Amino acid sequence: MPAPPAPGSTATGETAVEDLARRRAGRPVGGVLDKSRITRAALELVEKKGYDGLTMAALARALNVAPSALYNHVKSKRDVLVLVEDHLAALVDLSAFDAEPWEEAVRKWAWSYRDVFSRHTPLIPVIAVLPVTDAPQTLAMYETVSAGFRDAGFPEERIVSSIVALESFIFGSAYDVTAPADIFDPGSMAEATPSFTAAVRSLAEQGHERPADVAFTLGLEALITGLGTLRNQVHQH
Repeated sequence: MPAPPAPGSTATGETAVEDLARRRAGRPVGGVLDKSRITRAALELVEKKGYDGLTMAALARALNVAPSALYNHVKSKRDVLVLVEDHLAALVDLSAFDAEPWEEAVRKWAWSYRDVFSRHTPLIPVIAVLPVTDAPQTLAMYETVSAGFRDAGFPEERIVSSIVALESFIFGSAYDVTAPADIFDPGSMAEATPSFTAAVRSLAEQGHERPADVAFTLGLEALITGLGTLRNQVHQH
């Protein structure tokens, strides 16, 4: 006659420890699962495997949880992207809009914005076209910037277009930060492109430590000047 199960074990022979481990399956290791942990894991996943590597299944594995546990906090991949979008928006420095002239506020915002996204370039194609619906930090950024434009005298119908123009330049410039140093080397085509080759050589002779910063400064100042001129034209009318 078989012996009865020992105290603390199941009828199938599982020990109490094994049963406890089974019941804990799907729980995160190292802390309770929350939106902050999900955001960090999503960012790390994109950095390692690119945007295409960010799937709900992969994110659950990275968090060491069952997919059902993940879905208790986010309903879809879009929800995850909104968390990431908000996280990045919260890193952008908006403080100058509270105390400094419009030109300087835009300048500091744009530099901060570019630097944040230069560290997360795989997300730019996604974040750039992701609706801001239900993204509190992102909407807070746009509210601050829009108020700054309004207070500087921009007509309401031009504010969003002005921000989009700046963002388009900022996102492209974020890519440029990570471009290889020889991106403009014409190679064997140097003689066939004398004007371009001379311009590339002339820039190199300046010895700039960060050519991407030189280009960003030039473009940003041109945008600030141009937008400021358009604003002034509206005032004159």
